[in-house]
Amino acid sequence: MIKEIHDQDFAKETDTGIAVVDFRADWCPPCKMMDPILQSLSEDPAYKDKVNFVSLNVDNDQEVASQFQVQGIPTFLIKKDGQIISHMVGARPKSNFEIELQKAVN
Repeated sequence: MIKEIHDQDFAKETDTGIAVVDFRADWCPPCKMMDPILQSLSEDPAYKDKVNFVSLNVDNDQEVASQFQVQGIPTFLIKKDGQIISHMVGARPKSNFEIELQKAVN
């Protein structure tokens, strides 16, 4: 399951454990294209109880997007204990996410 978060929840939701952050907008076709991939990963037993999947709408919440210098969407961050370990911009195949997530989980 992917939880929608806001600027004020960002640290609480992403500074502990492993988090995948999806910076997105409702009008963005590549963002929508990524939804089924992220949903599938969030339900995968390999990640379900180990990774927190969150999304942040850059139209509604711009402070965190600005802090991380998000220039294009979708942008994805993978954070482990508050540290960014992966940064990806643009639509990606599921296999790209799995490679990055394996690095975080292992």
